[in-house]
Amino acid sequence: MKPIISASECASELAGPRPPVLLDVRWQLGGPHGRPDYEAGHIPGAVFVDLDAELAGPAGSGGRHPLPDPAEFGAVMRRAGVRRAGPVVVYDDGQGWAAARAWWLLRWAGHTDVRVLDGGLAAWTGELSKETPDPAEGDFVPAPGALPLLDADGAAALARSGVLLDARAAERYRGDVEPIDRVGGHIPGALSAPTGENVDADGRFLSPERLAARFAGLGVEAEVGVYCGSGVSGAQQVLALELAGYRAALYAGSWSDWSADASRPVATGPDPR
Repeated sequence: MKPIISASECASELAGPRPPVLLDVRWQLGGPHGRPDYEAGHIPGAVFVDLDAELAGPAGSGGRHPLPDPAEFGAVMRRAGVRRAGPVVVYDDGQGWAAARAWWLLRWAGHTDVRVLDGGLAAWTGELSKETPDPAEGDFVPAPGALPLLDADGAAALARSGVLLDARAAERYRGDVEPIDRVGGHIPGALSAPTGENVDADGRFLSPERLAARFAGLGVEAEVGVYCGSGVSGAQQVLALELAGYRAALYAGSWSDWSADASRPVATGPDPR
């Protein structure tokens, strides 16, 4: 199944006999909480999901956004109405980072029918609602492991044996700036591949053909992994790789986990090593 859905396709499905569950995951790194924006207007029927509190565990061991406890994640999804065999559409208001985090978690947890709204809320041309829905309880129970996952050792090994892509902005990869984590730079051997190059000016994903050409130019063949700052924007890169025909592993702890351990090597500058 294609991991994205257009606004027109989403509107058609919402009006059809098997409407998807809608999840609003608006979030900004270091920005204001997304809940007020949700309350000011969202796609009718959408349930707000808090990325920091519900799509991640407590910051600490495992990085700033470690994976949530599967049982707790399952409870959140059931409260939102997610069913094992029912479709889910996730959206945010950016370049698909937060929505892709929810997409990746659901897919990793075994859900097979989940898509990201291409272009986010800005692509939606229908009416917005201020009503908070009260969906019927879902029956989704996570079965983790359906998508490949990397830890720090696995990421280091993949940077040597395959291709490890760093999804952060190029200046953070080089170590020119580091506004959040302990130290700047990148995992030795990783290649810079900013997520902004996966989408167009409207935040919509490039065509599979253009994405395939982009990743081929980075040397992606079979074995590929992705990391970012804390496992959010990296999920968007995993989605883009899937559109291009690749199955990528995510280092969920990402740079926030790697850089927290002073014994791990750090590379700086434009070169991988």
